Amino acid sequence: MAQPRRDRVLGQVVRIGGKRRVRSLLVRDTDWADKTNLPEGTIVELARDGQQADVVRTLAAPGTAIHALYKVMGRAQVDPFFPKDVRQEVEAWVADPKIDDPTLRDLTDLDFVTIDNADSKDLDQALYIDRLGKGFVLYYALADGGFYVRPGTAVFDEALRRGSSFYLPGVVAPMLPRGLSEDIVSLNPNVDRRAMVFRIALDEDGHISEPTEVMQARIRSRAKLTYKGVQRLHDAPGCGPLTERSYTKSLMLMREVGERRIVLAQKRDVIPFNRVNPVLSLSDDGASFVIGMERRNDVERWNEQISLLTNMEGACLLAGDDPQVQAVFRVHPEPEQNALVALSQRLETIAKTLGLDTDVWRWDYNPESEHKTLGRFIDALPDDAQNARLRQAFERQVMMSISPSLFTQERGPHFGIGADLYARFSAPMREIVGIFTHKEAWEKLEGPAAHHDHAADEALREAVIEAGNRSKKIQRRITREAHKLAMDQSFERELEMDYKDRPVHVGTVLGVRPSRLYVQLDNPPMEVKVYHDDIGDQDGTEPEVDKARVVVSRKNGQNISLGDEVRLKVGRYDGKRRRWCLIPQGE
Repeated sequence: MAQPRRDRVLGQVVRIGGKRRVRSLLVRDTDWADKTNLPEGTIVELARDGQQADVVRTLAAPGTAIHALYKVMGRAQVDPFFPKDVRQEVEAWVADPKIDDPTLRDLTDLDFVTIDNADSKDLDQALYIDRLGKGFVLYYALADGGFYVRPGTAVFDEALRRGSSFYLPGVVAPMLPRGLSEDIVSLNPNVDRRAMVFRIALDEDGHISEPTEVMQARIRSRAKLTYKGVQRLHDAPGCGPLTERSYTKSLMLMREVGERRIVLAQKRDVIPFNRVNPVLSLSDDGASFVIGMERRNDVERWNEQISLLTNMEGACLLAGDDPQVQAVFRVHPEPEQNALVALSQRLETIAKTLGLDTDVWRWDYNPESEHKTLGRFIDALPDDAQNARLRQAFERQVMMSISPSLFTQERGPHFGIGADLYARFSAPMREIVGIFTHKEAWEKLEGPAAHHDHAADEALREAVIEAGNRSKKIQRRITREAHKLAMDQSFERELEMDYKDRPVHVGTVLGVRPSRLYVQLDNPPMEVKVYHDDIGDQDGTEPEVDKARVVVSRKNGQNISLGDEVRLKVGRYDGKRRRWCLIPQGE
């Protein structure tokens, strides 16, 4: 795809021939702006007109955290700005968003609400739940991005080029311009919006009880709610600002639906990984990183189950032998048999090496006979204070045996959620796959246009799949880089202290390799590497790793094993090898 000419450019002040000038930070652009008095290294927004480019505004000062994040975006070719032709198309939609389309089902009488993070502005989903006999009826509304972002338009081409929105602390490069993603497409409160609405009927146990209906509708969200706010309602019913609202009953039913779907997920042997996630943000001035942690609350888990159910039902809608439907699925294959055999042997070796009860800590996999599933094995592991770190290490061994999911045109199961079919309907403003999937769903329900070009649509599907998979990799990469920047900032500050005053970082040994340990810190829950030669620097001996890669033996008797708690201090920064030297502390 040809690169569009950019009239808004991410730039940086550089010194050329003794003068400060502004150069594009993205390698695809090579235009230069006139000289500037801004400090060298400053990140700016450029406006380009022909060969002239001028500074519009300053985005980040040198040496700040947000400056480092913009540099990460530049290296990854993540562009926060949109071409002029894209912005013009968005302006036309904003002027006439077609909300009063008479073909839309009017569902504005239903008490939809959105539930998201407090800082979310691109609201993709809204829900409403009611009783249906002894069961439930769930209405799940998805922002109608596919209506506004159509193949053949500049805004679609730009979304395809990006593949998804990209998120860093304090910096977002949206897939769609904010006039769409935060305005007329977003399911904002107290305004009418277009939506793809799934009506899903469930029995009292949470199973599908009627054929699911998918409709183009007009809805009106009653409120923009947060996970924490709805959690407070469930923790203290009858108290707080969400009681006695028109949508309170719907929110209370969310718990019943979510819990029933979690039980069904357990029956599908979904592996119950117990994860704590690091949360990065920026100080108010953007100068430094703030590192926190969070564990998902119940409302997030319930909402996840409803979203997964909708995506499973959407996949069923696309499935079939209709040659006109260019379906895209999210497929997560089960680990191959040899990988499961190796995992079983690995877990048994760990249990025996550490002297654990093999009835509890061994997963006996035998493809020729019945065996305990991975989900049931993990769920049965003890998670009390005494065994929590061991369980964490065992979970990591299982996670390492599982490959990531991929977008594909081939139908297949999603091992991670225990679904026979799965598609991504629920992110129609943040993923190009969502835009395309919505389009295909409407064409199946209504029939393709008379001029429908099957070959062109097939080629487009291939491009969408490539963009979707590529953007996932980019997001993982820039997230890792952001985490490294945050840890670097923290460790650099500690180096300024006397060694005895430096904080002790407590963590769990999750991996043992011939040259290093992998340690998951408790707070923040980030992974670090502890190199054996740095351990040797402390006691003058080189540690030995057993053949099973479970125990690191040290001459001082303070051995380190998989699943152990370790206490670390920052020793120094090895500039030659560009790594931190973390030193285990004695008991």
